[in-house]
Amino acid sequence: MIKQIITFSLKHRLFVFISFLLLIGAGVQSLRELPVDAFPEISPTQVNLTLRAPGMSAERVERQVTHPIETELLGIPKQTILRSTTKYGIASITLDFVDGTDIYWARQQVAEKLAAVRDSLPAGTQGGLAPMSTPLSEMFMFSVENPHLSLTEKRHLLDWLIRPALRTVAGVADVTNLGGKVRTFQFTPDMAHLSSAKLTLTDLEQALHDANQMGNLGRLTVGTEAFSARVSGQITSLADLAAIPVSNSAGQVYRIEQLGQVQLSYLPRFGAITKDGEEAVEGLVVGLRGANAAAVVAAVTDKIAQLQPSLPAGTEINVFYNRKGLIDTAIEAISSALVQSIVLVVAVLIFFLRNVRASLLVSLAIPIAALITFICLRLLGISANLMSLGGLVIAIGMIVDAAVVITEKIETELNSAKQLPLLHKIYRASVSVAPSVVSGTVIIILVFLPLLSLTGLEGKLFSPVALTIVIAITAALVTALTLVPALASMLMRPNQRPNTMLERMQRGYRSLLERAMKQKKTVMIGFASVAALSVVSFLLVGKTFMPTMDEGDIIVQLEKSPSISLQESIAIDAQIEKDLLSTLPEIKQIVARTGSDELGLDPMGLNETDVFMELQPQESWRFETKQELIQAIREVIANYPGINVNVTQPIQMRISEMLTGSSGAVSIKVFGDDMETLAQLTDTIVAQTSAIDGAVDVQASVITGARFVSIVPDLQKLQHYGISKTELSQFLHAQLTGYSVSEAIDGRIRTPIVFGAQHPEGTYHAVENLQRQTILGADGKAVPLSALATIHYDHGAAIIERENANRYALITTNVENRDVVGFVEALKVQIATSLTLPSGYYVEYGGEFENQARASANLLMVIPVALLLIVILLFTSMGSMPLTTIVLTNIPFALSGGAISLWLSGEYMSVPASVGFIALMGVAILNGIVMVSHFEQSKVHFATTEQLVLQGATDRLRPVLITAVTAIFGLVPLLIASGPGSEIQKPLAIVVIGGLITATLATLVLLPLLYLLTQRRTAHGN
Repeated sequence: MIKQIITFSLKHRLFVFISFLLLIGAGVQSLRELPVDAFPEISPTQVNLTLRAPGMSAERVERQVTHPIETELLGIPKQTILRSTTKYGIASITLDFVDGTDIYWARQQVAEKLAAVRDSLPAGTQGGLAPMSTPLSEMFMFSVENPHLSLTEKRHLLDWLIRPALRTVAGVADVTNLGGKVRTFQFTPDMAHLSSAKLTLTDLEQALHDANQMGNLGRLTVGTEAFSARVSGQITSLADLAAIPVSNSAGQVYRIEQLGQVQLSYLPRFGAITKDGEEAVEGLVVGLRGANAAAVVAAVTDKIAQLQPSLPAGTEINVFYNRKGLIDTAIEAISSALVQSIVLVVAVLIFFLRNVRASLLVSLAIPIAALITFICLRLLGISANLMSLGGLVIAIGMIVDAAVVITEKIETELNSAKQLPLLHKIYRASVSVAPSVVSGTVIIILVFLPLLSLTGLEGKLFSPVALTIVIAITAALVTALTLVPALASMLMRPNQRPNTMLERMQRGYRSLLERAMKQKKTVMIGFASVAALSVVSFLLVGKTFMPTMDEGDIIVQLEKSPSISLQESIAIDAQIEKDLLSTLPEIKQIVARTGSDELGLDPMGLNETDVFMELQPQESWRFETKQELIQAIREVIANYPGINVNVTQPIQMRISEMLTGSSGAVSIKVFGDDMETLAQLTDTIVAQTSAIDGAVDVQASVITGARFVSIVPDLQKLQHYGISKTELSQFLHAQLTGYSVSEAIDGRIRTPIVFGAQHPEGTYHAVENLQRQTILGADGKAVPLSALATIHYDHGAAIIERENANRYALITTNVENRDVVGFVEALKVQIATSLTLPSGYYVEYGGEFENQARASANLLMVIPVALLLIVILLFTSMGSMPLTTIVLTNIPFALSGGAISLWLSGEYMSVPASVGFIALMGVAILNGIVMVSHFEQSKVHFATTEQLVLQGATDRLRPVLITAVTAIFGLVPLLIASGPGSEIQKPLAIVVIGGLITATLATLVLLPLLYLLTQRRTAHGN
């Protein structure tokens, strides 16, 4: 098969050239069309439900909303986990499905189950399926700035001009509006006037409903034309609402404005936005699942530029988060590393080959393989991101391996004294090394296949890496077997000039090898010592899941007392922001989000704040590292006692919340039923966690301590005054927050019409103020609330977390200056020895630790299978188990160098480092095949095994060095790179570079000795 391919390529060179030109053109076009993002799509198939039950405590929402829905959802097939968060008035439910599940099917199943249980939910429950996006879809954030506009006017501008325009942009799932005050037409009834007019709130609602109608009556023919007839009477302004007539049972007519106060107001607020210590209005663009992030952000930016002339004078759209900035920085960094790798590899080729034509021929494999890879990525729907392009950088050194071996052999054959035609020499040279090249490439592919079996976050991150490497190496092999021989017949000619540099290297190497052959025992002891040191290094190296990527911006999550009011929460946030800005000039601006939006799509409580910090360029900082800046931020916030703090980053926060429901590096979940018991256990675990070395930002969700005003109606008194419980609830709702009864429509602008009093925050300072409020009895007389109900303070659950329908309390912590796995192991011992859990309670550990354990388990299961396949392939290729064993000997010494270099660098054993070890095995085996197969091919030409080993190893010095050094230099840019993504690639580069040094030494020194010993033993046995 291989011979036929090479023969065809040499006979039909024009066809080969045209085919590759077409592939190059297709590759360029694919590169232009390839979606661009910072990360691959890492979100699971996930469906979110958000439901709002106004006025209900967390325990009532859990009992009447969360539990019925969860019970229904648990019957859906293909689900992996069901999580819910229940707070005052809000239930947020997240359902994860098996990877690969169709998102539309999943949403349909959830929608059907929700519809089945909808009628059993409490009256007034609102909400449903969240937009089809992912936790990483928050692509663009901005605030609306205008010193001349009020918060209500800014929000109105955002709601009815900016948001509708941005939602028309392709790839935008939704635009979430936050902060400010949503304008309403409010009617605040005067109970005394209603009593004298003998009217109730129900009478007013019915009058409003009748007045705010526009019905079609049919068609009316006038002459030769037909007209649609309609009843027009919709409310479009505050004056229309004020003028609505209401008649009582006696036929007396009143205007609504005579029965209370009609004014502009705003909807009840469940959250707020502050910017640099002042309240603001924010827009958040959410992209569709799978959308091209770079294209979406660019289109949103263009749309805002188009909108700018139509905005009120002095209005500025302040963009404080733009995913394209991260994308551009990340892609620029990895593209720069790719270019540097190519330049370094080409320089290495020129240095070793000392033949411009041969170097050019080998170098062509790089762009061709890269362009073919882009074609495949486009067909597979994989974006150009840190991981896929990083895989290409990793593969650069391996891409040239096949072309190097074939080109080097062709050059050697052309310079030989054999009197053969040019094409015949090229054919002989290509065919002689092609089997070992194919075997080595297939083995490298087998080595990377375990990465495709990874699941979870690590699978989604590193599957593109493995695919890119496999595609690039396969494309390079095809190029080496077809284009390289064809082009060699046109470019390469015998070169009689001696390669003095190579000759000196060969003489030095031959001398080294001769000494090694005389001192075999010493050499073996030296390599055994390296192996022993590597075992010690591996035991000393800490373990973690993934290095933290620097996204540039910082988010500080604050959690205050669960009973804090919105105004007080805003005041604390504003003071913290001002202190941070005045203390730390490294912070460019701060935008903080407290609570949730009006729909509750991100159900944060009034006591929870995400403080987003946009930073100045790092070259202007007073601090050497970002960690020092974070520590300074913690010191400022430490001046505000009683606040839980967690420092994270935008994407890091969303990934953590998506995977585990928490935002810390380590999460400890305590499962049980009683909230008070859970609260006591979490307090104990928080103290124990804080005592473990490396723990920072330790916090537990405040699950109890919420305070309520409990109103207990006296049923006999209600009956005496002719007031139903429904009427009492309606009255209280109107008095405390107001409720929407209709909406005024003016063009595309819809304004809610609210009955009730939307009081400024803090109006009711005591229960006595509420007790004095009056309600109309059946006889039309006003009755104080104190005569109808008992009012007192009460307490209960602030937040209820559930997983697969089981309650749990959550403790989270970040880990600094030590590995996550070691931290969790120490924590487990501490909790197991000092905490006795009640019956029915148990603890689970999650976060990065959970991901690392899953990734390690998967790799430990599939790597042995891959190694078994490699052994079978090697044995099939070599036809000898001793020779196969010699080649496999390279693997432990390759891993030895990787482990030692990882320990010396201070990096941890992580998934990227594991990928480095996998890459090492492939290169080590390829070099071993190149060396041992040449011994076997040349053995008939030598009288003794010593001569065979000396000359054969000397002949293979150049290709072995080229493959190793090109791989090393190809990874140097990743080793020295900075910027987003470099943290993930660096451990991999450290492992591969260190491992290649020891693997190359083993290939050049140990393998020849082992081959010599094996052959002597075989000869002696014969």
